[in-house]
Amino acid sequence: MVRRSRIEGLYAITPDIENTSDLVEKVDQILSSGIQYIQYRNKSIAHEQRVNQACAIKKQCQRYGAKLIINDHLDIALAVNADGLHVGKVDVSIQTARTYLGKHKMIGVSCYNQIDLALAAEKEGADYVAFGAFYASKTKIDTVEANPDLLTQAKKVLQIPVVAIGGINVTNAALLIFRGCDAIAVSDGLFNTANIPSIAKKFKRLF
Repeated sequence: MVRRSRIEGLYAITPDIENTSDLVEKVDQILSSGIQYIQYRNKSIAHEQRVNQACAIKKQCQRYGAKLIINDHLDIALAVNADGLHVGKVDVSIQTARTYLGKHKMIGVSCYNQIDLALAAEKEGADYVAFGAFYASKTKIDTVEANPDLLTQAKKVLQIPVVAIGGINVTNAALLIFRGCDAIAVSDGLFNTANIPSIAKKFKRLF
């Protein structure tokens, strides 16, 4: 049996930050707070700059012993030797991702508000599934609405970790954790705050 990292706790997702120095500084504050999982996501810059940013974050993750997961782009995950890949319904398949990444890398799948998608992803070899958006999101506007009860239902039928995503902050995260999610994915509610280390610690205390 292949043993891969099991995602849990606070899962930080980078917002669209064009300035690489600013991004690196914010990521460093998050990692120095003890956060173990970073997803690199940027929809607003050119491909070459995405690769450069992902490479910089990979070096930071190595320094802190954290895991880097790339959103959508299998080629970037391979280029920077990331620890995993997160895919949605229009991205590369789990089978293809596994073929290229190998058996030891993590693969996460967006399942929106559909448990049947999560069950299929688990069967195909996903390491975790993500549901949401549970709240209005500033990072991604084309989302579907998910009810917190979905997390409780998912935990009853899934063996892999369940991640909650979408508009999560330190005020509303507790309910989602209570409903059973293993991790909360946070972007704006973490990166766009005045004191990132303080907010990160508040999130961690919720678990």
